[in-house]
Amino acid sequence: MSDKSEFILGVDIGGTHISAALVNKSTWKIVSNNVVRNHVFSQESAKSIFLSWADTINNCIKATALPINYIGIAMPGPFDYENGISLISGQSKYDALYQMNVKTPLAVLIGIPEKNIHFINDAAAFLQGEVFAQKLNTHERVLGITLGTGLGSAVWNKGDKSFDANLWDTPYENSIFEEYLVTRWFIRRFKELTELEVSGLKQIINEHTNNPAFSIICKEYASHLVDFLRFFSEKYNCTNFIIGGNIAKALPILLKDKQDQLNSFTIKTATLGEEAAIIGAAAQFS
Repeated sequence: MSDKSEFILGVDIGGTHISAALVNKSTWKIVSNNVVRNHVFSQESAKSIFLSWADTINNCIKATALPINYIGIAMPGPFDYENGISLISGQSKYDALYQMNVKTPLAVLIGIPEKNIHFINDAAAFLQGEVFAQKLNTHERVLGITLGTGLGSAVWNKGDKSFDANLWDTPYENSIFEEYLVTRWFIRRFKELTELEVSGLKQIINEHTNNPAFSIICKEYASHLVDFLRFFSEKYNCTNFIIGGNIAKALPILLKDKQDQLNSFTIKTATLGEEAAIIGAAAQFS
């Protein structure tokens, strides 16, 4: 297709990664040979972060012969999506960007006008993509959760775009829900129980399933997640969930002893992976 308006660059920025791909606006599918992925050291300087983002985006643009005029970016919160200002602080990621307008330097580095760069919450973008991919758009409402370096929550209502439910900092136990449902909880809790340092849940599953602490962690995490499902479900009067993010891959292990408490929910695991957020980000220009 030669019409440049049929293609939009979609970008998914997480706590440790950035992925970019060309999205075909007529089909809302990714041009598969155009995906560029890179690791992001999100606790480094603002300059380092911007250069990492721009390098990935520019490499994706260079891989196509088409001129790219519009970029949609899925970004974790808290974030001023309208003005492109990061409000992330104290989450072990992007502290150097706190209260900084990230749209202006990014526009300069990639050569795209600021008005053509739109941001969307990553959880909302993920949910938007998954709802249509899994043909769940016949439901009146679907709730989305992303579990990774942060806790994302979003709501999709039939006939409307998904929005950020912004529940990450809801008070829970001795802190907030996010502190009990993300990667750093596994790291912290495993060290408390074993005095061992791990990088996250993946390492625990790969190396420590025989450790007595493993079953304790699974049960505790499952209880926290069930509490969050109940809270989210009651708040929006909905029992349909899509759960994604790196931790979601381990849900069969984490939730195997909680099936009786999950019967009241319809839970689907995300199928598109990073593609959901990329497509959802690009769909801002639909």
